[in-house]
Amino acid sequence: MQSAFIQTNHLRLHVMQAGPPDGPLVILLHGFPEFWYGWRHQIEPLAAAGFRVWAPDQRGYNLSDKPPGVESYTLDRLGADILGLMDAAGVQKASVVGHDWGGGVAWWLALNHPERLHRVAILNMPHFRVLSHTLRTRPRQMLRSWYAAFFQLPNLPEWLLRRGNWWPATRMLRRTSNPGTFSDDDLNQYRRAWSRPGPTGSPALRTMIHWYRAFVRKHPFRPRSPRVRVPLLLIWGRRDSALIPEMARPSIDLCDGGKLVFLEEATHWVQHEAADRVNSLLIGWMR
Repeated sequence: MQSAFIQTNHLRLHVMQAGPPDGPLVILLHGFPEFWYGWRHQIEPLAAAGFRVWAPDQRGYNLSDKPPGVESYTLDRLGADILGLMDAAGVQKASVVGHDWGGGVAWWLALNHPERLHRVAILNMPHFRVLSHTLRTRPRQMLRSWYAAFFQLPNLPEWLLRRGNWWPATRMLRRTSNPGTFSDDDLNQYRRAWSRPGPTGSPALRTMIHWYRAFVRKHPFRPRSPRVRVPLLLIWGRRDSALIPEMARPSIDLCDGGKLVFLEEATHWVQHEAADRVNSLLIGWMR
């Protein structure tokens, strides 16, 4: 793997790169509260399969730029960052894989720019229309999404998650995953990423949480149709403690060329816990 910095959409993103330069480009998009390291089990296997792999720290995370202000983290801007990466790579089309909020960016790209995509794979993130409907109609999902409402508060979430050497944040990762998913060394990697300085010297955690704030306060451009025309694979760890599995099938029903795979024993952190299975599914899908 090689580390690089790429100019895109008026900022600089840190990108981990692997694989043959002339291979089909695959962009791996992490979610909250991860960074490129969340794809550590996928990068080398995808590269060995012949793909040119780029795994960025998305804006606001780790070594990438962290522009100030909630308005800097709308889905429209996040999606434009990834289109800029494709331009920087010199390709018209790429395949995109997204987990959690990275899956949100992948849904946005599939809805708004299908002409730039070969194929899409999304892990444990529903279609936005399905998420919105479920939050209004399913109390169980409303309860599971309590943290998104908490993140709308100013300053308090950042202060709380930093307490005790990031104890609440690391405890969250371990409580919502299968035993052994995140090692002590993994958690140290995350602590370093969360502590990177952002605007005004505050840690990166603030700009990471701005993704949630922007989604609530700054609604993205909505396409005319909710249907996804590009082939899309949805992988869902059924034991996800944040997102109910009942959102998976309605999401894939909005895709013209969709495929849904449930991994019964995996949680929200499916690419960590079932890495071999996820890698096999991704390679087969993108080929």
